[in-house]
Amino acid sequence: MPNLPLFDKLNLPSGMTHPTWVVLDLTGPYPERQPTQPLQALLNRTETVEALQARAEALAEADWLHGVLVRISDFTASPATAHAIRGILGRLAEKKRVVAYVPQLTMTSLIAASGAGEIAAPESADVMVSGFAAQPTYMGAFLKKQGIEFENLRIKEYKAALTRFSEDQMDDANREQLQAYLSGIETAWARDMAGARGVSEDTARGWLDADFSSAQALKDAGLIDRLAYEDELVGPGTRPVAAIVDLLVKQFDRPNPREDRIAVVPVIGTIVPGKSKNNPLPLVGGPMAGADTFVAALKRAKEDKATKAIVVYVNSGGGSALASDLMHREIVTSDKPVVVVMGEYAASGGYYLAAGADRIIASPYTVTGSIGVVSGKPVMEKFNERHGFRPEGVGRPQALKYSSSHAFSAEQREHMHRGITEVYDRFTRRVAEGRKLSQERVNEIGRGRIWSGQDALGLGLVDELGDLHTGLQRAAELAGLKAGAPTWNATPKNQGPLPEFVKEVRDAAQVSVWPFGGERVLTWLDTELKVR
Repeated sequence: MPNLPLFDKLNLPSGMTHPTWVVLDLTGPYPERQPTQPLQALLNRTETVEALQARAEALAEADWLHGVLVRISDFTASPATAHAIRGILGRLAEKKRVVAYVPQLTMTSLIAASGAGEIAAPESADVMVSGFAAQPTYMGAFLKKQGIEFENLRIKEYKAALTRFSEDQMDDANREQLQAYLSGIETAWARDMAGARGVSEDTARGWLDADFSSAQALKDAGLIDRLAYEDELVGPGTRPVAAIVDLLVKQFDRPNPREDRIAVVPVIGTIVPGKSKNNPLPLVGGPMAGADTFVAALKRAKEDKATKAIVVYVNSGGGSALASDLMHREIVTSDKPVVVVMGEYAASGGYYLAAGADRIIASPYTVTGSIGVVSGKPVMEKFNERHGFRPEGVGRPQALKYSSSHAFSAEQREHMHRGITEVYDRFTRRVAEGRKLSQERVNEIGRGRIWSGQDALGLGLVDELGDLHTGLQRAAELAGLKAGAPTWNATPKNQGPLPEFVKEVRDAAQVSVWPFGGERVLTWLDTELKVR
């Protein structure tokens, strides 16, 4: 137990020598990892799953602590992230009493809360437990009104990455795959709730059809344990985690760089050639995982003598076909075990690189698969006519095939189709080799179709359902390391005369509207897909 003078700073009630409960807040989107780029890490003010895991481990070992109240409010994380948090709370609940207080009862907040031993909500709680749905917006008709059309060449029929730009409505194949994905994650939700609440899966599935309208109805059904306001759940000795963080920080000696360990390398955002950066633009913006950055980080982990296994955390809908293949190559040539852990997305190029790993672990809610290829371009011909722009081409027409001033000619379209067919063949071949399936079988379950992690397990696309904690366990087993082996975040060594954060600012200023550089052949899932 920490020294009593440390507790004196907490202004505890008379007669109390230490806090008995702490309050742990879960709010916001909860990205999995702290940004590895210095500028992003400096500016980051968002709590991460990585930080939550560390706090939960410290709380579990605090022998002076009786329980933890987990306050889940304004929780906007994905179902996959909520499932990872569920595991963290579940492990904490094995050592401490854990009560989840959930004033907004949603599908995802209940996934996270189900890791706690008890779930409470106020009588007036917002209730939105009506299953999962998705509503992508199609802009084809709008763009045509502006004089902009969109060429969309794809392999194969389920590959819907660019259809929201080229079409004015959802096609049958996309509707089929989205409905199957939503059914898959509803099955996962029912299993999570059934296991947590001690009921049958059929009973939990029935909760999806009940369309509850009040917290009282959820209590009567057994989805939550009690109705209570927060002040009824805490006592005078309760303190927020922030107030006792100094008591939870273990004083370790400097880590031994020679101790056997596991490297963690993230792939977060759209996969692009070159270095990782952040694109601030709408529609195509957000973090971008550069192949050069990933390859350099993985090489560093592979060359580090103390590193015995590598975990690659993927939260990406893919992107550049070239960059995805370069990342895959670096994984498949590793002489150290590589485990891929999938987050919210590990689809298209995100699955491409994962296929080279020794083991793949997905959340049941992960969007994965999308083994397909797409290419296209905006066509501004009518827009240019309306506004008086007149591009004049000189030289070989094939050299201008990607120009937005005109549509593909029949010859150019045939050339493009031949090219993306070759990429699709290579993609399916990589998956077949990595997953020990026939290429014909990969084509059957490929064709650009997305799968939930739950369904991907049955198809042989992943090996196990779990999260980063599971991935680190499997990596330790493959490397013959003890459970709980130390980890480190592998990043490229800084190179060049500019400080790294200066280079990040420079690179961010150079990002173009088309986020894939000069490439037009993509293994990309449009991450407009958001479940609610």
